[in-house]
Amino acid sequence: MSEGSSAESVPVADDDLVEAILEGDEEAFKALYERYFSRIYRFVDRRMRNRADTEEVTQEVFVNLFLSLGGFRHEAPFAAWVFGVTRRTIAARFKKKHHETVALSEDDVEQVGRLSVAAIQREPDPHQVYECKERIDRLQHAARSSLTGEQQRLFHLHHIQHHSIQEIARQVAKTEDAVKSHLYRARKVLLAR
Repeated sequence: MSEGSSAESVPVADDDLVEAILEGDEEAFKALYERYFSRIYRFVDRRMRNRADTEEVTQEVFVNLFLSLGGFRHEAPFAAWVFGVTRRTIAARFKKKHHETVALSEDDVEQVGRLSVAAIQREPDPHQVYECKERIDRLQHAARSSLTGEQQRLFHLHHIQHHSIQEIARQVAKTEDAVKSHLYRARKVLLAR
């Protein structure tokens, strides 16, 4: 789909590109891809932090966009819809990474217990120390930049100082459900990093 040949060509609106794609115009999809690729790639990269995963998820996003275009209802800006699809694609990727668990026999439990004690007593190697420090730095940055002051305080009280939900609710004069809600949102933000 040509965006015009005049000296001052006006970019084709997202809604018009969507309609053209739905009518089978491959050039319109290429234009949409070029328009959103770098923004989606950066958005995914900030969450995945692994180049191979970022590239794969970005491609999945465009496949999902193409397959879902018929469901775009024009009720919100197209860019908001695009990033909704992007968020859902990332979330699906994280859900895929969960591994099934298998019950252990009593003998296995004893053996794991002995191995765990040995692992706890072993000093971490420099690479493990570096990775742990990097992870902590990323989480601290995410907490400072993405959590509200109240979410930071509640997270600190519950996860660092190990106060119960009930204690925190009394201390901050909130309901237990409100505290749980704030903690859930904080964990969700931090886990996405």
